[in-house]
Amino acid sequence: MNFFFAIISVFISVIVHSQEKTITGKVWNFENNEPLAYVNIGIKNKTVGTVSNSNGLFKLLLNDKVSLKDTVVFSYIGFKTEKYLVSKLNKINKPILLQPQNMELDEVVVSSKKIKLKSKKIGRTSKGLGLMHSNFYSYYEKDVDDRLSKERGMKFKMRRNCHIKNLNFNITSNDFKSLKFRVNFYRIKDGLPIDLIIQQNIVFEIKDNFLGWFTVDLEPYEIFLNKEIEEVAVTIQWLESVKVNEKSKYFAISTASSPTHTAYFREKAMDSWNKGGQNLSFYLNAMCE
Repeated sequence: MNFFFAIISVFISVIVHSQEKTITGKVWNFENNEPLAYVNIGIKNKTVGTVSNSNGLFKLLLNDKVSLKDTVVFSYIGFKTEKYLVSKLNKINKPILLQPQNMELDEVVVSSKKIKLKSKKIGRTSKGLGLMHSNFYSYYEKDVDDRLSKERGMKFKMRRNCHIKNLNFNITSNDFKSLKFRVNFYRIKDGLPIDLIIQQNIVFEIKDNFLGWFTVDLEPYEIFLNKEIEEVAVTIQWLESVKVNEKSKYFAISTASSPTHTAYFREKAMDSWNKGGQNLSFYLNAMCE
């Protein structure tokens, strides 16, 4: 994969509103002055995180758990991760630069033998009775923007060579004219997601209050999971939204309780992962050996 060589410049300002501190700034490509959308920004395990918007702007709200000694992480696929103490961001008067990094791709070995691939659905393909829903909204959120960078997804067992064709999930409520998400594939260690497997920004949009089965085409990304990857976590991450009206807040995927399946969720970028015995209507279409 060829990465566009760029430098991300982030100008920081700190605004104080009552008891809340907000770090605001702008993320853009230094070479061409184009904004960089959907950069992950957050503080590890403090439920503080966000993403830059489509214009490269971001607003990071600091809660009462954050101290001046905490570290804000700036993470973007294809670039080296940068970390800055909150105390330094309060005083910084120059851009933060993220340097591009060269990514080494795994070698792909093509066998001369004819391998018969079979179509396989991995995950839950049923809507169920529609009695249970996994909602992106929580009671503690003040507004829709609080959901920026939130993730929901499932653990899938692979154990074979698979070419991923698409991701599908069943939407049961949707109060939005437009929603943008990012698809993330993670390795699993000790039962929780860790490193990204797919080093690509897979962004998709859901329009016009869409309900029912939604399909994300993954063919253009040529995702191949080899048999060494026995388990994988696949999530969708909230990036941007446009409400129908001021009361809009609900977006949900159908689910069912299951002691044999694992759902993953985290409230913010860089936050700790949680898991539960849920089985979302959330599956992959793949061609596997």
